[in-house]
Amino acid sequence: MDKSKKDKIIAKFRTHDGDTGSSQVQIAILTEEIKELQGHLKIHKKDNSSRRGLLRKVNQRRKLLNYLMREDTEKYEELIKALKLKRRVTQLNDVKKKLAEEEALEAMAREDAEAEESGVVDSK
Repeated sequence: MDKSKKDKIIAKFRTHDGDTGSSQVQIAILTEEIKELQGHLKIHKKDNSSRRGLLRKVNQRRKLLNYLMREDTEKYEELIKALKLKRRVTQLNDVKKKLAEEEALEAMAREDAEAEESGVVDSK
């Protein structure tokens, strides 16, 4: 990938000025590199070293997508729509359930702390 193409991708997916390494930018760059390698491998079917490089890039993108899904599901959704990638629905639902459970536990902890401060004690 040439520098001008990479600069365009960075400009499109950056989160702020000077951003060159956020998850969104890295995923977008990897996606473009994966597309280029797929085209190369259609022509050169026996190029196993490039195939290995492709697999490394796919795995790296998957890890970054999983990280982004855990940290910010809204940005994850926007990015996969912009890049036209397949969504991992079951995994996304698992993350949403886990976040909901964590929020419920935090709410219960806050209620317990407020009850202790007000002097009301449960006899469990």
